[in-house]
Amino acid sequence: MAKKKKNLLEKVRNIGIAAHVDAGKTTLTERILYYTGANYKIGEVHHGEAHMDYMAEEQEHGITISAAVTKCPWKEHLIQIVDTPGHVDFTIEVERSMRVLDGAVLVLDAVRGVEPQTETVWRQASKFELPTLFFINKMDRAGASFERAMETIKKRFNVEPVPVCVPLADRVIHLINKKTLRFSGDQGSEVTETNVSDADWEQVAEHRESLLLAVAEYDEEIAEIVMEEEEPDPAMLWKVLQKVTKKRELFPVFGGTALRNIGVQPLLNAIITLLPSPVEIGPSLGTTIDGETVELQPNPKGPLALIAFKVQLFDGRRHVFARVYRGTLKPGDKIYNATQKITERVARIFDVDAGKKVRLKEATAGQIVLLAGLRHASTGDTLCDPKHPLLLAPIVARNPVLGLAIESVSSKDEEKLFEVLARLQEEDPTLLLEEDEETGQRVLRGMGELHLQIVFERLEREFNLELRAGKPAVVTREAIKKEATSRVLFDRVIQSPEGGIEMKAGVTVTVRPLKRGSDVKIVFEPIVLPPETLLTSAQKDAVQGGAADAASTGPVHGATLEDCEVIIEKIETFGRASNTSALRAATAEAVRKALSEAGSVLLQPIMSTEVVVSEEFFGSILGDLQARGAIIRETSTSLQITTIRCEVPLRNLLGYTTQLRSMTKGSGQFTMEFIRFDAS
Repeated sequence: MAKKKKNLLEKVRNIGIAAHVDAGKTTLTERILYYTGANYKIGEVHHGEAHMDYMAEEQEHGITISAAVTKCPWKEHLIQIVDTPGHVDFTIEVERSMRVLDGAVLVLDAVRGVEPQTETVWRQASKFELPTLFFINKMDRAGASFERAMETIKKRFNVEPVPVCVPLADRVIHLINKKTLRFSGDQGSEVTETNVSDADWEQVAEHRESLLLAVAEYDEEIAEIVMEEEEPDPAMLWKVLQKVTKKRELFPVFGGTALRNIGVQPLLNAIITLLPSPVEIGPSLGTTIDGETVELQPNPKGPLALIAFKVQLFDGRRHVFARVYRGTLKPGDKIYNATQKITERVARIFDVDAGKKVRLKEATAGQIVLLAGLRHASTGDTLCDPKHPLLLAPIVARNPVLGLAIESVSSKDEEKLFEVLARLQEEDPTLLLEEDEETGQRVLRGMGELHLQIVFERLEREFNLELRAGKPAVVTREAIKKEATSRVLFDRVIQSPEGGIEMKAGVTVTVRPLKRGSDVKIVFEPIVLPPETLLTSAQKDAVQGGAADAASTGPVHGATLEDCEVIIEKIETFGRASNTSALRAATAEAVRKALSEAGSVLLQPIMSTEVVVSEEFFGSILGDLQARGAIIRETSTSLQITTIRCEVPLRNLLGYTTQLRSMTKGSGQFTMEFIRFDAS
């Protein structure tokens, strides 16, 4: 039985499809589902009918907002697909999806090549070391270039893209099998293979040479055949390409036009041939409660281990997406949440197809499933066998950078609003509701204007809540300007029913600035006086707690403090008077005093921005960007289209979409991504 399960796992592929917004990622997924028989018809994004974009907001805006899970069969294999958003405001959906996948397909626009969000998803795939295929889409567009798109992969990612399927008008030339592929019949579902004509082979000969030379570097036998100018067997090429793709040494490239039904089937074949199964990806690493590293083999009979990677409301009820790494889970099983240290029971297990779910009797290693009944599990939590607790690598969410003051239109909806927002925050770790201490306003923070707009639309459509919102407010951080040292002697007598209690302690601290992008670091290596004094663990915790309290906010603006090191240099004790309360108060006061003396600088969110405009508008747009404080990093022009890459403070980009469209007669586009907090 174990052998049968292993064989089943070897025929599973867990992949993500990711891209910059509007590169055709969901259109590609729709064709994959149709050609594999998972769907009986193709749903077009531009008609609001895409199977994977099942949310009302996705259909209205024509973009993917939430990562959707589905599966499809192909040549005796099972492909589990996560279709991810392309807009940077929803990058957490890509991050947590990549965490649980075994491979990725990155879709590029053949005209634009690598775009800003392509770089983001590439970094996310690289972070989790996912073997990756590239699909260069929209080859039917004016200005499309397979070669130029491949060059942007090589230049921007510093990797070796290897052409496998080269599109030529209505056909694709397969460089390994040396065949011409044509797509006909119902929506391109019939693939016809013929020998490549001399004229077509002449057009792709250079790509074939690139493929052979790239693969030859990793196999001596192929290298010898190529040196002798002979033709290696296709099976040999596939075998070596499979090995180096799984090691992320080479990155196969395919081309076509998903909307015109060209080039999708060879990509499907490559997914099952080149990308790894859960068995081939190797063991996942976990940490026991004793801090030991353990390897988790994808064994259905091993102790249960899975990770919750997404919380989502289905039919108004809380559900949790999870990837099973080891063991078998059944409805009714108790599982231990090692992250939150609580035990819960799984009520039901579902197979998921975008917005639809079907009950399962069990879930085993390698599966991505939906769980009902878990009240506490959240994004990144490790769920495991109560008898074998361990922790898997967590999922780290980015902090929100934009906020809106909000209130419900009707006061009677106030309580419902906060209840609903609490549920939405469980779904989306990049969404945060806070109360402004100065104004008393409740502020909803997110990753951008579109992110918050979608939340507002969901509140109105799903929960019948109407909100009033203030103007967007950019989240800020605070840092110190220079190093400063401060000593505080805390000496007070606190009155109590039993009499006066003396509290006395002296603390000397130094604060110093760190490089941008650093957190607050507390260094605890103090000289303790008198020298024979030994601090208890409670006293040490009190000192470090006092430092953390005082270093949580900046000295002038009260914003979250960043890029600062706090060094506890000296602690002076006075017997019983130096209790934990005295030490905590003395430390907090010393840190606040040092921060005040160090001076303050306000940090703004800086966005990596790409603006694409017609060449005729370049001068005026460049001038406008510079007036907004942009630091221009690069400009390039191709086919009378100019791309400007720059860094701009977020506060200067609020409402920029409207301004850009006005200045370019509606043709200009821009994207932005948070990169750091910095002075501006």
